[in-house]
Amino acid sequence: MKEFTFDATNKKLGRLASEIAVILMGKNDPSYAPNVVAPHKVIVSNASKMAIDEKKMDEKKYAKFSGYPGGLKMVSMPRMIEKKGYTEVLRNAVYGMLPGNKLRKQIMKNLIISE
Repeated sequence: MKEFTFDATNKKLGRLASEIAVILMGKNDPSYAPNVVAPHKVIVSNASKMAIDEKKMDEKKYAKFSGYPGGLKMVSMPRMIEKKGYTEVLRNAVYGMLPGNKLRKQIMKNLIISE
């Protein structure tokens, strides 16, 4: 199992998340197969020092749906950071960039984020 480490200091959220997603999928490896979880572990440090624009802080909303009528909850980015920290913001960004199939949860287990 290969380990990749990233320092999130002064890096943009989306750019960092897309780099991580490519590695977690295994697309940087010549033996890439879409139906196999790549044997890569990604460790991200200093997530709280990411460069996030003021506009994104103000406008970004995270949606959660309970499945019931009227059960759509919207959470703003500052509120998400306050409740769960920067790790959850980065985790959501990477999760959205992975393919939406049965392997996504297994792939996400190879991501370790620290603030």
